[in-house]
Amino acid sequence: MYIVPEAVIDGLLTRADSFQAVEAVFASMARGAARNFPVIREAIGHADALYGFKSGFDRESLALGLKSGGFWPGNAERGLTNHQSTIFLFDADTGQIKAVIGGNLLTALRTAAASAVSIHHLARPDAEVLGMIGAGHQSTFQMRAALEQRKFRRVVAWNREPSMLDRLAAVAEEVGVPFESVTLDRLGAEADVIVTILSSFAPVLMSAQVRPGTHIACMGTDTRGKQEVEPELLARARLFTDEVAQAVSIGECQHAVAQGLVSPEAITPLGAVIAGQQPGRQDETEITLFDGTGVGLQDLAVANAVLIKAIKNGSAIKLG
Repeated sequence: MYIVPEAVIDGLLTRADSFQAVEAVFASMARGAARNFPVIREAIGHADALYGFKSGFDRESLALGLKSGGFWPGNAERGLTNHQSTIFLFDADTGQIKAVIGGNLLTALRTAAASAVSIHHLARPDAEVLGMIGAGHQSTFQMRAALEQRKFRRVVAWNREPSMLDRLAAVAEEVGVPFESVTLDRLGAEADVIVTILSSFAPVLMSAQVRPGTHIACMGTDTRGKQEVEPELLARARLFTDEVAQAVSIGECQHAVAQGLVSPEAITPLGAVIAGQQPGRQDETEITLFDGTGVGLQDLAVANAVLIKAIKNGSAIKLG
């Protein structure tokens, strides 16, 4: 078996690699070749932590395994990332353990790749203004990946604590795109693409703030009760997701479905668009919304990709 430590992953897997891996596994899911197994996610009653498991199997890539980890809100004070995880890959032919791989950076890369895939397939081709809502650890990964999908000429952003937007402003300066901190009203009125990446249990972005033709990637809701946008916004939009079962149970769609504003049948797996089974955006005035709940197959896809690279360049540690 191999061990790929967290420390060697940075610089090993590119955003393009992550995009390709996530896009491919979404299509594999739509073709019925890949399946996520039921998610376990629980409060452990200690350190305010949420802990769980995501797992699955892709018959096309033979990626089999699980991600174990969760969210420790006090980690920032310790100089650690709040999200902590490890990915375990198994040999699909024998069931023997294949690799243990650090999952923190991979989780950030695959989450950003998922929203980037949604922008690539659903945003208007002429989108010019990117809106960012949220400025936590994941936000810079989201922004970098999003900026590569269209020729954005400006970024507008909002966060509850405006001082935290400095990290996004630094990314914008690095890539040479003008950046401005704005109100939510301005952000919704000006942005062609909006990425929400919050840990919120109440809606922040309201339906009335979003104009026709916008693409929204909701990437922060992955637990029952979490919420980033007003349910009425989902009722206005064409809805897409990584997995419908998760979207209606722990994703952004959970609230609109519970209120009877949206039916699960109205939610299209993004993989079906990628595989050519369902249409994506159908006109320039349509609001499209991607509910990115985060599925185990995404983790396995990027872990499989980084394992191949780590073995090739010798950075994977072989045991036995």
